[in-house]
Amino acid sequence: MSTSFKLPHRGWLFDLDGTVYRGEALIPGAGETIAALRAAGRRVAFLSNKPLDTRADYARKLTRLGIPTVADDVINSSLALARHLRRLDPGAPVFVIGEPPLVAELRAHGFEVRTDARVRWVVIAFDRTFDYAKLNTALQAVRGGARLIATNPDRTCPTEDGEIPDCAGMIAAVEAVTAGRVEVIVGKPSPIILEVALERLGLPARECAMVGDRIETDMVMGKRFGIATVLVLSGITRADDPRIAEVGPDAVLGSIRELFQTT
Repeated sequence: MSTSFKLPHRGWLFDLDGTVYRGEALIPGAGETIAALRAAGRRVAFLSNKPLDTRADYARKLTRLGIPTVADDVINSSLALARHLRRLDPGAPVFVIGEPPLVAELRAHGFEVRTDARVRWVVIAFDRTFDYAKLNTALQAVRGGARLIATNPDRTCPTEDGEIPDCAGMIAAVEAVTAGRVEVIVGKPSPIILEVALERLGLPARECAMVGDRIETDMVMGKRFGIATVLVLSGITRADDPRIAEVGPDAVLGSIRELFQTT
């Protein structure tokens, strides 16, 4: 593990699943680490690709687990997608492959969410209710001229019982049957979600650090856009993953608990 990492950064972005908690249990030391950062005057926000809950739900969960949090401190792919699509095509009719929290976020941003194929966009997200009917509606929508946009590129999502399929599976299915391509994926490692997060922190990228368990999202985003990167091995990534050396995070730690043990 790295022992040379320092903590000068004014802003801290934390992934959630596999970084701060697993299921309904905090990663040991997560609460104390985040409390210490806040006590030291650091700005903290939580950055998740997962669109299965509302930001208020995430805030309530963190608070219940011992990390007091308000909804505005949580940035997820649902918010990033709704904001980005509002810039591209405000108020457009959309068909959503996704669950109710994403639908609610889109409606809150003024979109007409439809259940038929008469739409301008098909929004693709992590959807545990994905089925043939949704796939067929997406196909008919694309044949009618609809464009594709997605929340996140993750192949799997960590749970207490192991990994389960994530948004990449839904994207692959829709692209396979439509022969279309998703134009934009807004979640990590996209600069789209990072822009929303940095706006919340009120800081430039160079003054911030990203702590996460995924190389292809958390670490790649940080490296691309000038954010310090801290990879934790409490989630998806294993210590022997060859990509660690390839990407070169600023620190590799067993878990979030070790952040203050590196100073």
